[in-house]
Amino acid sequence: MWKLRSICCLFWLLLFCSSAALVAVQGSRSRGSKWRTLSVDIGFHSSSGVLIVKLNCYKEPFFNVERFLIPRNAPMVIARGGFSGVFPDSSYYAYKLAVQTGLPNLHVWCDVQLTKDGVGICFPDIRLDNASNINNVSKNTYNTYTVNGVPVQGWFSVDFTLNDLQNVNLRTSERENLTGQSALVGLHDAFFSQHNLSMRSFIISVSRRVIVNFISSPEVGFLRRVVSRFRTSPTKLIFQFLGPDDVELSTNQTYSSLIKNLTTIKSFATGILVPKNYIWPVDNSLYLQNYSSLVLDAHKAGLEVFAFNFVNDASFPYNYSYDPVAEYLSFIDNGQFSVDGVLSDFPVTPSATKIASRIWAKMRHDKAIVTISLPKSAKLLIISSEGASGDYPGCTDKAYAKAVSDGVDILDCPVQMTNDGIPFCLGSINLRDKTNAAQSEFSNLATTNPDLNIKDGIFTYNLTWSQIQMLKPDICMLPVIIRPSAAATSNPYSDFSLFRNPRARNDGNLMQLSDFLAFANNASSVSGVLISIENAAYLAEKQGLDVTNAVLDALSKAGYNNQTAKKVMIKSSDSAVLSKFKSGGNYELVYLVDEDVRDILNSTILEIKKFANSAVISKNSVFPTDAGFLTGETAIVPKLQSFNLTVYVQFFRNEFVSQPWDFLSDPYVEINTHAYYMGIDGVITDYPATAAKFKRNRCLGYKTPPYYMSPVKPGGLIPLMENLFFPPPQAPNPILTENDVGEPPLPPIMERSPSVNGSTAPGPIRPSGQSTLVASTILSTIGILLASFLC
Repeated sequence: MWKLRSICCLFWLLLFCSSAALVAVQGSRSRGSKWRTLSVDIGFHSSSGVLIVKLNCYKEPFFNVERFLIPRNAPMVIARGGFSGVFPDSSYYAYKLAVQTGLPNLHVWCDVQLTKDGVGICFPDIRLDNASNINNVSKNTYNTYTVNGVPVQGWFSVDFTLNDLQNVNLRTSERENLTGQSALVGLHDAFFSQHNLSMRSFIISVSRRVIVNFISSPEVGFLRRVVSRFRTSPTKLIFQFLGPDDVELSTNQTYSSLIKNLTTIKSFATGILVPKNYIWPVDNSLYLQNYSSLVLDAHKAGLEVFAFNFVNDASFPYNYSYDPVAEYLSFIDNGQFSVDGVLSDFPVTPSATKIASRIWAKMRHDKAIVTISLPKSAKLLIISSEGASGDYPGCTDKAYAKAVSDGVDILDCPVQMTNDGIPFCLGSINLRDKTNAAQSEFSNLATTNPDLNIKDGIFTYNLTWSQIQMLKPDICMLPVIIRPSAAATSNPYSDFSLFRNPRARNDGNLMQLSDFLAFANNASSVSGVLISIENAAYLAEKQGLDVTNAVLDALSKAGYNNQTAKKVMIKSSDSAVLSKFKSGGNYELVYLVDEDVRDILNSTILEIKKFANSAVISKNSVFPTDAGFLTGETAIVPKLQSFNLTVYVQFFRNEFVSQPWDFLSDPYVEINTHAYYMGIDGVITDYPATAAKFKRNRCLGYKTPPYYMSPVKPGGLIPLMENLFFPPPQAPNPILTENDVGEPPLPPIMERSPSVNGSTAPGPIRPSGQSTLVASTILSTIGILLASFLC
């Protein structure tokens, strides 16, 4: 719940508009560029809009409705209830943040509801309990009314005067439950008429005092009754479409039927507002279908088209890779059409997309690499995390090819060893994390390894390369209660029902290190490789496998020791591994700090410099968090850099649950804050395309970035939250000391027994005892069934 300030004057919102306009002009679209919107198609060009607001002097947490917006530039960005993805819809903070971070022609959306005394308020629903604490304030006004022919229960605005609502706070949902909720522009005239309230009279009264530029309604009858009143005024009437099967009561037709007659709609409206899936349909598997002809047909009929249901914090069609910018581009700059405006809960994202879309769209369509003069802080090194593992199973040829096409700088290979001593790329020593090993003929090789702290693992060192090739890479993940090691899995946010590209679940082939090095060497746009080595001491001492020499040998055979074109980076959390490579060639040695820390002692950094040139730290070591909010910042990045250590940060992901709320559920805001505010040197990411688009954003060339490209202030949201909703304070992250980074030298390689030293590993060992066999079979069957259902 959010405690909101009261507002009783026009000054604040006028100030917001002026501030945004002064800054955002710097990033305005070049005059030579044309959008495929209605205004361009019919040759009309007009200037930016102005936000007009008039508020009565009430001390209430609601905005009075006597305000609105002038639609000028297209495509427009319309903030639904302000920045309603972060703050409660239609609240003071929501409107303030939207205008501060938006373009000069940002338009702010208000759903009009009428109170008992005929005052218009901005609120997202006729039922106040949908987004406020009204049920705690008023116990005796719970009613049942007929809305669109259906009985609806709740607390309704028509039962309260404006004065009654002074102690009502707006509220927001918990993160896990946030979904895109389509909003009506409050003009439920039929409902309010039942309560002797006239939306028509209210709108006409307001229009006599201020310029009302948009009136939107899902009711044909209402728009027909007011069209003559606004035919010669600057006001535009917009017909909003609800679900295809919903019935519009005044015509008794479904909205899917009404949309087939755009000529009729043109007789009482100048535009249409439609759910986004009317334009880009999505199938039941959450994949895009071909776009419809709606935008082109509507423009031909002379109707503007506005699309809604844009939110950053919800499931996306898998085609967009959880990238909200990719979705906006498909609506405003796809080469075929552009909608005239988008209605968004997170207006900062489409605002930035509009300015940068020429470059981003060119990259997407032409695969062109655009070079821009960037400030030093924006010249990030983009390092893949198992290739483009957000789109394909990690460490496969598909994932690596996608990373290259997306614009990655450095390709990574986390090295594992097979039983016959072949190094290959895989993100975990436990095959159950990244392959279908648990459903394979090798499932009975599962064992617990206390040295690696892994329970019921199927380990790479127990299978030969030929056996591993019998497995399929797998991005499916079992529920948390039975999955082996959650931190290493390919679907890190499946607990939030956010899965990665199920159609590509088993796509691609795993690669030996030698094949990976050859692939990277032939990729002209790739500037280098990063080889990650973990568990080297265990493999040497307990399994008789020398991973460090295997990597050195592969690098030498691939010619990486005899050329300077490609950078070679060796990453490990084991200082002994990096020390061994220090004398082995011209490598950048990268020390992985494998825990969240709040500080690193100077003496510790001096110790790190003995064996490393750079460091990888977690995002939480840069900006610590509590309950999903940034609590501040650490000095670790500038401190490491002051000792001439390069700093990379991991892991950057597109899924909104991977980002603290302060980053506005926008992966670009998160990268931007790390780059501009903290000045990190590189990102390690599952989605290289997102980081590559960020680097090529023309806005980064400004000495002072516009507001919508400004970094967030760490810890800025927490003071606005009520302590009631925070869990008990967490223990602070530890400080990294010299003892934490010092490791003994690597042990000698254990001599392997002849039975293990052969060219192939033993086949799967059949367990003795019928009960064990039955239990194994049952568990395997359950695993297969769960996997098929979940992915």
